[in-house]
Amino acid sequence: MSDILQQLNDVQRQAVQTTSGPVMVLAGAGSGKTRVITYRIAYLIEQERVEPHQILALTFTNKAAKEMRHRIDQLLHQGSTRGLWIGTFHSVFARILRNYIHLIGYNSNFSIYDSDDSKSLVKQVMKELNIDTDSVPVNTIQGIISRAKNNFILPPQFQRDAADYNQQKAAKVYEVYTRKLKENNALDFDDLLIKPLELFVESPQLLEQLQDYFRYILIDEYQDTNRAQYLVAKQLASKHRNIFVVGDDAQSIYSWRGADITNILNFQQDYPDSSVFKLVENYRSTQTILKAANGIIRKNRRQIEKELVSHKSTGEPLTLIESFNEKREADKVGEYIRSLKLSKDYEYRDFAVFYRTNAQSRVLEDVLRLHRLPYRIFGSVSFYKRKEIKDAIAYLRFILNDHDNESLLRVINFPPRKIGDVSINKLRDFAESRNLSLYGAIRHAAEGGFQARLLNALNAFSSIIEQLKEISREGSVYDVLNSLYELTGIPLLLRAENTPEAMARYENLQELLSMARDFSDHHQGANGLNDFMNDIALATDSDEIQESDNYVSLMTVHAAKGLEFPVVFITGLEEKLFPLNYYEQEELEEERRLFYVALTRAQEKLYLSWSKSRYHYGQPQGCIRSMFIDEVDSDIVESEGGRLLSESRMERERPRQGVQQAGRFNGRSSVPSSFHERPRGEGAGVKKTSDMKAGTRVHHAMFGPGVVMAVQGSGSRQKAQIKFRNAGEKTLMVQYANLTIVS
Repeated sequence: MSDILQQLNDVQRQAVQTTSGPVMVLAGAGSGKTRVITYRIAYLIEQERVEPHQILALTFTNKAAKEMRHRIDQLLHQGSTRGLWIGTFHSVFARILRNYIHLIGYNSNFSIYDSDDSKSLVKQVMKELNIDTDSVPVNTIQGIISRAKNNFILPPQFQRDAADYNQQKAAKVYEVYTRKLKENNALDFDDLLIKPLELFVESPQLLEQLQDYFRYILIDEYQDTNRAQYLVAKQLASKHRNIFVVGDDAQSIYSWRGADITNILNFQQDYPDSSVFKLVENYRSTQTILKAANGIIRKNRRQIEKELVSHKSTGEPLTLIESFNEKREADKVGEYIRSLKLSKDYEYRDFAVFYRTNAQSRVLEDVLRLHRLPYRIFGSVSFYKRKEIKDAIAYLRFILNDHDNESLLRVINFPPRKIGDVSINKLRDFAESRNLSLYGAIRHAAEGGFQARLLNALNAFSSIIEQLKEISREGSVYDVLNSLYELTGIPLLLRAENTPEAMARYENLQELLSMARDFSDHHQGANGLNDFMNDIALATDSDEIQESDNYVSLMTVHAAKGLEFPVVFITGLEEKLFPLNYYEQEELEEERRLFYVALTRAQEKLYLSWSKSRYHYGQPQGCIRSMFIDEVDSDIVESEGGRLLSESRMERERPRQGVQQAGRFNGRSSVPSSFHERPRGEGAGVKKTSDMKAGTRVHHAMFGPGVVMAVQGSGSRQKAQIKFRNAGEKTLMVQYANLTIVS
């Protein structure tokens, strides 16, 4: 084992050998965190003679747990890890509950409900409580209950604190849902995290027994733990206090899933006697890439300071790609990939293209397909294979061909119309008896003796189809799809659901609308919808041809965490896209951490890309360059022409220096003092405040740089609503604000 430890750097070795008391390892991107955890477990078993069963290692994925166990087996003799507790939070806690859940009134053979089972029970409870699923979607209620459980908020407290309408309805459901789960001797996935806490309250003796059993607790990705996970780990470790956590606050990007960054930020407050080790030696990226990443994350207020260092060469500057629109942006990405592959012998697998939202993949997919560049969507499915897109396309296909029964059956209950299998079978029988198509049977359903409720649903459906057919005869593809959304209300239902999954589906539908608008703008003629569907059919068909593992990876930045690639493109770097809309400082800081994660995936070359315009909800809109681009040191960023941005800025500022000197010759300066105070990265032009409008970049002496969101009034009564980079949103009287407008 002493020989093996020679493979660790000094800080890693110290962390592994500090086996007593609380330890936090701040593992920067690419610094070898998995190695530290596995070597520590091996060290405890081999050198400290700790029994394997006394070690509890908690991870977030089965893949991570499997990899750790494999590495430990390689370090030690095969079989030396028998009895070692290593697994995900859910799997380990489920194992504990199987043995002891009888103490809180469940049988050990309890069922574990997956998301669909849970949703079904929530829906049943809502029906019993007469809560209309149209007013509050089932997924919304399910999501609210899940978040409450992850924060260890039980029904009585949640009912007291419920603020808005949705929470009040969810509180009623939560109470009954919890009772029915117990009646069914069942737990949902969130219960696997909170039932151990209930168990410890009910049986302090059991807690003490487990504390003695698990003398050493190790937690991977500690920055991703939620409140319930934090509390269970803290209670298990409270006696022997041998808790070892590994994580990186700079890579905390899952607050929307319940992750609480304060768990890692407050570790030293929870354990004042803790040892802290910072792993900052990065084995992945060039010095230039790390300089960009360090500079970005330094701007966050809530962080534990550390500076990544690289043993690689300086490397190339980052390249800034500026495009007229998103299609040109995708074209340029494809051109760079093709060029680099030829000039530097890269394989396709060496390239990754990142974006902030799933919907952005569509344009990239279309262009890469056009250029015959092989690609795969990582962590998701191809745009045209996403359920909501296939549903919308089925509507369009059916409008063109109402004999297409496959499309009909796909959309007849999208959105839900309560037309079940029994009703469909009756319609089939009626269609056969009258020698009609299935849709023909729907159109003549009044002659079939069906119940009034079913007749109303069928008439409502056929009315939508007939209206869309009429629109398709004269209108554009955009008109048809936009009308489909309005008549069915599908996007509104997704927005009302307001879960991360629903909002992603909503954005995908809006991207399809943008595609339809772009197509309509460039394709005139009577066969518009047919041509549009042909393009989609060809695109869908080409998704099937990928056999090799040599392809360009497309993914959201969230999906990229934990991965690395020689060449990375970060696309869509525009305000309101990346960073996505933010309203609080904490949200902006998480967006910045997400950008940091994107930067640190790159090993050799990094491209930052933005578009001056982009289709948004079916309309072309002007875009503002992301603040994150301006936060990267301009000395390490070059334009597409190969010139450093800092050099270009100096060139632009030279004439002003001459003007300033001429002004001083006359006894005054011609350049406002606020211009000299403006931070690096802002544009160079200065305009009058009368030119101010939404989208204008400004600078304020106290609040710093910002972007105008709206302007109201005129003259001395004019007000500006401004989102400042560091101070948040402010509404200022323009006359007294002393704003500098920059371009």
